[in-house]
Amino acid sequence: MERNRSDVKREPSVRKPSGAAVMQESVTRAIEAALFQEWARTGYAALSVEAVAKRAGVGKAAIYRRWPSKLALVSDVLTRVGSDLAVAPDTGDLRSDIELLLRQLRRILRHPLVARILPDLHAELPRTPELAKAIRSRLQSYRRSRAEEVLRRAMSRGELSNEVDLDLATDLLGSMIYWRMIVTRLPADRAYLDRLTDLIVGALKTYPSSEDLS
Repeated sequence: MERNRSDVKREPSVRKPSGAAVMQESVTRAIEAALFQEWARTGYAALSVEAVAKRAGVGKAAIYRRWPSKLALVSDVLTRVGSDLAVAPDTGDLRSDIELLLRQLRRILRHPLVARILPDLHAELPRTPELAKAIRSRLQSYRRSRAEEVLRRAMSRGELSNEVDLDLATDLLGSMIYWRMIVTRLPADRAYLDRLTDLIVGALKTYPSSEDLS
């Protein structure tokens, strides 16, 4: 006897997530862009999730589905973007590598949003230990490790002494152009970069070895 079709037990259909439940990449990118724009406008202390959401054209829930707090939002986005921008040139020549590294830093520091956010970030770090810990443990350590790669390769090629203090050398690579462009607000044209490159390379190559200090 043929069974009635209505008697056949059907497997329950699996409901696909609605559009609101899917993390849309375009929304994430809009939030990230809005974050930097709002941060540059207000500073970190006055930065709010509400303002970021409004500028991005999304609801606050869209942000909180991705990050549980303002601190998490800022720490994650800043670390990812900063890490993506970190480079370790490998031309086979120390001077060329350092010149490319300085050019890349200049491109970043020239950006209007970066020029406004960086001073505020460094002023905020002592006031917000959680932010300082997140940035220093992830972003700063990663960027310094990339710079150290450049120096270690130069050592392996015999361009630098193995006695060079990598910690001091890494400070030297980025501090002078940061001071000029962000603190003193002076231009860093091609001639300046050439002079700075020569200065850094000269300092590294004449770094005293342990034998010189004995």
